[in-house]
Amino acid sequence: MDHHLSDDQSAIKNLAEKFTAEKITQQASAWDEQHIFPRETISEAADLGFGAIYISEANGGIGLGRIEAALIIEAMAYGCPSTAAFISIHNMATWIIENFGSSHIHKRFLPKLISMEHLASYCLTEPDSGSDAAALRTRAERDGDHYVLNGTKSFISGAGENEIYVCMVRTGEDRHAGVSCLVIEKDTPGVTFGAKERKMGWHSQPTAMVNFSDARVPVENLVGKEGDGFKIAMAGLDGGRLNIAACSLGGAQRCLDEAISYTKQRRQFGKTIADFQNTQFVIADMVTQLSAARALTYIAAQKVTEGALDKTPFSAMAKLLATESGSRIANDALQLHGGYGYLMDYPVERFVRDLRVHQILEGTSEIMRMVIGRSALR
Repeated sequence: MDHHLSDDQSAIKNLAEKFTAEKITQQASAWDEQHIFPRETISEAADLGFGAIYISEANGGIGLGRIEAALIIEAMAYGCPSTAAFISIHNMATWIIENFGSSHIHKRFLPKLISMEHLASYCLTEPDSGSDAAALRTRAERDGDHYVLNGTKSFISGAGENEIYVCMVRTGEDRHAGVSCLVIEKDTPGVTFGAKERKMGWHSQPTAMVNFSDARVPVENLVGKEGDGFKIAMAGLDGGRLNIAACSLGGAQRCLDEAISYTKQRRQFGKTIADFQNTQFVIADMVTQLSAARALTYIAAQKVTEGALDKTPFSAMAKLLATESGSRIANDALQLHGGYGYLMDYPVERFVRDLRVHQILEGTSEIMRMVIGRSALR
């Protein structure tokens, strides 16, 4: 792997950092405190192509690889991990439609998803099937040229706000081969949404249940073939895990920068707290953990781009290391701020809350260890 960014990659990174500084960083605290969903800012991100990062140019996207996607998402997470993660989920759902959908589905849905006039959710988790994704129960029964859906999806980012829902549903009895993928539109009769979840973090995006009660979805909205759903869901998660790893990198970098700035200014016992060896040791660990997590994430991103045989365990390793290191770095940054770090006047407490969920979604840390361990022992 070439560990140096190309000129194009550097330009993409600089563009994303400039957008974040101008459009995200200064507003993120208010979005968090007031639970504002920044749809206008998200639309501005689409103007730069960030709604279709790894959608092919032939279909209207900007056709970048997973390294470039991680650079963009990491840059945006420096300002707001919650908003960066939302944009990454939209990209994952849109990629599923392009990569596995028919030309008819492409024509119907991709143009407005690429422009982010429409936003997409990824719907896998249910109240009784989290880590055990193949245990999902949302049922799609064939009735002529429609499927009739009944069931519930939970913890869905963008639920009630987004127009498009890429859903894994049960069309057969087999645990894995009985799962299929459907594109479902918000205004479909029988589709309703639960109340917004009251979350610890990720306040700039709505999260809720999606309910299906005899919702009729055209058979032509099937992505791939019947029985392909579990395979599609897992393929989407390789990239999704990279994206969440990148979100953790961006958030951790912000916390590290805030901690360095604060400890150079804060004085105790006649000198700055940065002058104490204890502080320097903490900072050293933060820098080392972040550098290691970043290196592994970008190695995994290249493997996913190339379709390497070991892309799945590497994506899992990247997510595991980046998310656990990210939360640790954020918590250390808060500790270095002392009591001030616990106040909303300083950004680190928001990052502690936002980064914590990264160890849960797109596969918990425990599931990542299972994926990695099984691959190593195979």
